[in-house]
Amino acid sequence: MPKSTIRALLLASAALLAAPGLASAADKAVQAGKLFDGAKLRGPSTIVIRDDRVIAVEDGWTAPAGAEVIDLKTQTVLPGLIDAHVHIGAALPSKTNAVEYGVTHSDIDRAFDGALYARQMLLQGFTAARDLGGGPETAAVRDAIDGGKIAGPRLWIALEPLGPTAGHGDSRSGVDPALSNPGWDNGIVNSPLEARLKVREHKRRGATVIKLMPSGGIASIGDDPRHQTMAQDEIEEAVRTAHGLGLKVAAHIYPAPAIETAVKAGIDSVEHGSFATPEALKLMKERGVYLVPTLSVYDVFYETASRHPELLPPGTAEKELANDLIPKRNFPNAVKAGVKIAYGTDLGEGDHTLEFDLLVQGGLTPTQALTAATGAAGDLIGDPAVGRVAPGAFADLVAVTGDPTADISLMRKVAFVMKGGIVYKEGGVEVLPR
Repeated sequence: MPKSTIRALLLASAALLAAPGLASAADKAVQAGKLFDGAKLRGPSTIVIRDDRVIAVEDGWTAPAGAEVIDLKTQTVLPGLIDAHVHIGAALPSKTNAVEYGVTHSDIDRAFDGALYARQMLLQGFTAARDLGGGPETAAVRDAIDGGKIAGPRLWIALEPLGPTAGHGDSRSGVDPALSNPGWDNGIVNSPLEARLKVREHKRRGATVIKLMPSGGIASIGDDPRHQTMAQDEIEEAVRTAHGLGLKVAAHIYPAPAIETAVKAGIDSVEHGSFATPEALKLMKERGVYLVPTLSVYDVFYETASRHPELLPPGTAEKELANDLIPKRNFPNAVKAGVKIAYGTDLGEGDHTLEFDLLVQGGLTPTQALTAATGAAGDLIGDPAVGRVAPGAFADLVAVTGDPTADISLMRKVAFVMKGGIVYKEGGVEVLPR
């Protein structure tokens, strides 16, 4: 056999052995100084891991025979973090012209961007996420992560959000059709029948959650975030069909009337909820509907709208500047009303830990903010294997130095990341997966 062939085979074998999805090791014992298990803080603990699952959580520091000991005695260990609202392939608005980006980037370009941002998210401590608006590229990134080809969080994906003509998801508004990349336009529905068909199509294409656009939004041309844009029967049919297929429903909504309509239709989460009234919040609490406030994106978008409005789609900087303060002023009302909160940023590229400080500034305790990004977000997703540290859960763990239940800013400096029993970050630096 030629030496070049042998060399190629050796390199291919090494690459396969290094792939995260193919790594294997003996049991691991993670010794934690403190453990936040997704709901409460515990003292010194040992998490025993076999393959990709937690098999035991023990008080104190133990070392099962033959297990690899990971010493985190000076740190607080938490479940892998969950961002319940991302757009995995979305660039920061300050870095690119939005309209130009939309018409010059193909699905392949966005998939490569998504692969990069997914890895960055994982190293920030996010081992799971819901992508609430993408397309074929999002499914490709999800499948590549699941197949061990690239590193990133576990993804639940919605594909193109469902909404009406001239709504938040209709990128054709105000743009010459010859320049328009279809993108989210593939989710346009204008009747209950069309909503039912699109939900079924999304399920066939690999969606694991459905996203609706019952109201206008900020980063879109020609619509108004104060207006309900989907009809009640369209929302009801989409929810009925999705739930019948075992899919949860997230809904991008700003105004209170649209929130009330969608909550009564049975949605599982309100995304943003910026203009919610006390009555709408009361209804959400009564129905057990989650709020994903996405406070981070307002800070990110405001920075661009105030400094570089020319980078945003026409008219959207004005909408952002006019509405920026409302979500932050209103979020404390949701906290006081007792609405369930799940962590979400609405980001792709960028720092996904920003939301922690904003949630605490808005009235959550640090413990509640941590729960929003772990146990609560896992409950919203509907998978008991994520968002908690318990036997049977995925071995998705992060750690920070100090106690984040006393100082939430520590979550900006995640020092250790494990996903599925594989270590990706240790001592604050990225390591070869092991």
